[in-house]
Amino acid sequence: MDVLAKNEARDALKAALRTFIKAYLTYNPEVTDVDKEQGGNAFLTDCNTLYTGGRKNALDHIEAAYANGYSPFSTGCQVIIADGLKGTDETLVEVPDGEYVKQAKIGHAVMDADIVISLSHFKGHECAGFGGALKNIGMGCGSRAGKMEMHSQGKPHVDPARCIGCGACQKVCAHSAITVADKKASVDHAKCAGCGRCIGVCPKDAVRAASDETNEILNKKIAEYSAAVLRGRPAFHINVVADVSPYCDCHAENDVPLCPDVGMFASFDPVALDQACLDAVNRQPSAPGSVLDERQKTHGDHFIDVHPATDGKVQLIHAEKLGLGTRRYTLIEI
Repeated sequence: MDVLAKNEARDALKAALRTFIKAYLTYNPEVTDVDKEQGGNAFLTDCNTLYTGGRKNALDHIEAAYANGYSPFSTGCQVIIADGLKGTDETLVEVPDGEYVKQAKIGHAVMDADIVISLSHFKGHECAGFGGALKNIGMGCGSRAGKMEMHSQGKPHVDPARCIGCGACQKVCAHSAITVADKKASVDHAKCAGCGRCIGVCPKDAVRAASDETNEILNKKIAEYSAAVLRGRPAFHINVVADVSPYCDCHAENDVPLCPDVGMFASFDPVALDQACLDAVNRQPSAPGSVLDERQKTHGDHFIDVHPATDGKVQLIHAEKLGLGTRRYTLIEI
């Protein structure tokens, strides 16, 4: 490609990104209108969470989406919770070169899509180091059983202090792994298949995932789940590097942002995108009064300073090894 053609391509990309980002910032249905004109039918999606809260089942999840401005009336497209009402609607996707995952459990509606466009809040994460496009796609598109596989080596367990012995978990277990005695449930790990249905139906949140996987392996599993979602389909990714919180967005007690806001980044390459966002955050000064300001050492990585037990770059290195993209990038400012 000659210089003129490169410049024209760059200008076209800049114009497209301006329109796209403006539409996302204002919840403008313009994006979905264009999509429909081209014969497409866009939808917003996410999978249910493994932890307790307002996104544990599809009904509460949709309500949470609407409350935060993601409704058909503001975006022009429907909201579909990809792994169904209780987080069990999944598709098994082969990851032949996976080091830890050979069959990823992905929310069914995600795998029905022809194109993936991801929109992620780039922030710190207590287990993954940081969360960007790969974390959002890998963990976000995993069904409840998929999330449990990424977080855990083992099977779910019951907190007897919370359990009321109602038997709801026993009724949904397809493998007869759960028994109730003396008004307390227990899980036989020899029979348990790790599907996570018991977690979804417990009215007291007494059934919990083991959450005993090492952070390094967790990061690699996230990359392998991302590979299951992205391979074989066109994809485009946007990261918002603003209000960079020290912990995952699921933490209600989140502290003040680690650093000043940087902006929005976009790329067809999720690995390059996350690397660029990581580099951009690391160039920022720590915000006064933040956890980073209190803990900043000499790692050269703000997220390692905040979470010394994990290095999020493991995720990027493994994703690059899997062929999801490259950590090398050219930053074009618009």
